[in-house]
Amino acid sequence: MSMFFTIAVIVLVFLIIFQIAKASEYVSVIKGEEKARADQNKVNGFLMIAFLIAGLFGVYFCNKVLYPDTLLSHEAASVQGEKVDSMLWITIVITGVVFFITQILLFYFSYKYQESKKRKAYYYPHNNKLEVIWTAVPAIALTALIVFGLKNWFAFTGPAPKEALQVEITGKQFGWIFRYPGMDQTFGKKYYKLIDDANSNSLGQDWKDSKNFDDVVVSQTMYCVVNRPVNLRIFSRDVIHDVGLSEFRLKQDAVPGTPTSLWFTPKFTTKEMKEKLGKPDFQYEISCDQMCGNGHYSMKGVIEVVTQEEYDVWLAQQKPNYYTVFPDKDPSNQKPQLATDSTKTTASVKTTDVVKTKM
Repeated sequence: MSMFFTIAVIVLVFLIIFQIAKASEYVSVIKGEEKARADQNKVNGFLMIAFLIAGLFGVYFCNKVLYPDTLLSHEAASVQGEKVDSMLWITIVITGVVFFITQILLFYFSYKYQESKKRKAYYYPHNNKLEVIWTAVPAIALTALIVFGLKNWFAFTGPAPKEALQVEITGKQFGWIFRYPGMDQTFGKKYYKLIDDANSNSLGQDWKDSKNFDDVVVSQTMYCVVNRPVNLRIFSRDVIHDVGLSEFRLKQDAVPGTPTSLWFTPKFTTKEMKEKLGKPDFQYEISCDQMCGNGHYSMKGVIEVVTQEEYDVWLAQQKPNYYTVFPDKDPSNQKPQLATDSTKTTASVKTTDVVKTKM
C-alpha cells in the first residue's frame, strides 16, 4: 500500500510540474515572447542571489551541526596520521577558497549581467593569457599536493623502524585474522593450499617449518603498543579487501597473492582515547574499505592499543596455533608420567636398600 501511495505522489508531482509549464507557455503567448523572457530572466536573477545566500548558509549550518561527528574534530591517533590531517587541511583550504570564490562569482554574475536592453553581450571567444593562467595555476597547485602526498605515502608504506612490532593481518570474507611471531621474531612459511579452517589452520601455515611452532594466531582483535611502531604485513585469502584505520588516518589494500605493507605509531591507548573523547564504548576499528561481497558491512575488526607491560602479559597468555592444531604437542597437556615413574623407581630402590640392610 505504501509503495502504491509513493508512486501516486510521484505521478502527481510530475502532473503539477507539467501543468505549471503549460500555464507558463500560455502566459508567454499572452504577454509576448520578449516580455515573458525578460520577466523570467529577472526572476531567475533574483533566484540566483537567493540560492547563493541559502547555499552559503547551508554550508555553514552543516559544518556547525555535523563537524563534531567527523574525524577532523579530534586529532589523529597516530604520528603518521598527523601528516595525513595536515595534507587534508591544506587541500581543504586551497579547494575551499577556490570553491567560494568561483561559486560567489558564478551566482553574482548571473544576477548582475542578466538580460537588459541597456547593454549588449560582447563576444569574447579566446584569450591566451587567461588560458595559460587558469591551466597553469591549478596544474602547479595539484602537482605540489601530489608530490607532498606521495612523499608521505612512500614513508608509510616503506621499511618500518627496526623496533617495530610485527603483525600479519589477513582479510577474508568477512573478517580479519592476525598473526604474531613468537620468540624467534620470525614468521613461519605458509601456503594457500594448506588452508584448513576445520583443523584451525586458517592461514595455511606449513608445519614442516619449525618457525611456525611459536606463531600466535588470533581473530578480530589486534593488540599493539602505544608509542611503538607497528608494521602490518597485509594479505587476503579470497578477494580484494582494504584495511581501513580511520582513527589512525591510514588505509591499505589487501590483495590476493600480492602482499602489501603499512606501518604507523599509535599515540594513545584505547583507554586514553575513551577518556579523551568522553566515549566509554570507544574502540579503534579496522574496517574493510573495499566492497568485498554481501557481508562487507559486517567486516569489522578491533585494535586494542595498550602499554608495553599490558601487551607482554596478553602475549604470554596466548597459545601458539601449532599447539591448537596439535594438542598432543602442547607441554601443558603432557601428563607428568615420567616424573611419577621416576619417583616410584627411586622409592623402590630405597625400599630394597632398607631390606638389604636389615638382612
